[in-house]
Amino acid sequence: MTITTVNRVLPAALAALLAAAACAAPAGTTAASPAAAQAPASATATAAAPLSISDPWVKTARSGMSAAFATLVNTTGEAVTVVAASTPVSPSVELHEVVGDGGTTTMRRKQGGFVIPAGGRHVLQPGGDHIMLMDVRTAVEPGAEVPFTLTLKDGRTVSFTAVAKDFAGANESYAPHE
Repeated sequence: MTITTVNRVLPAALAALLAAAACAAPAGTTAASPAAAQAPASATATAAAPLSISDPWVKTARSGMSAAFATLVNTTGEAVTVVAASTPVSPSVELHEVVGDGGTTTMRRKQGGFVIPAGGRHVLQPGGDHIMLMDVRTAVEPGAEVPFTLTLKDGRTVSFTAVAKDFAGANESYAPHE
């Protein structure tokens, strides 16, 4: 066999071997480099979010205070605790609860955050637990989409977008030092 013949036959033989190897791979797989085959699953898979957010909305405001509401649904088998929230429209955001005393209601910081039981839900609503925007610096107009990020006790974050709506109710007093 001459060198010219080897140069013609060798590429064809290699192509045939590669095609045969691909055909021999188990169904649903493709031939890949050994390094790719040994990559950990976490490098290619994304973990599911521990919370899903349904019906999020935020009260319109030109400045001052506003609040965000939604239903937080725990998608895990363990309790999840929301310890903080943030949004670009306000530099100061707090988790709040509303408590009653002798016929009056007061909102205050929720000590320990919002705990959502395994597989359960936690409703944020006017007159109840909510996300309080303390110093709105960017006007929140009706229909605006406002981004929020929740920080969980374990350091993970969950982001969502709330639609701005006009709302005149739930005018509780604020007790910042309680």
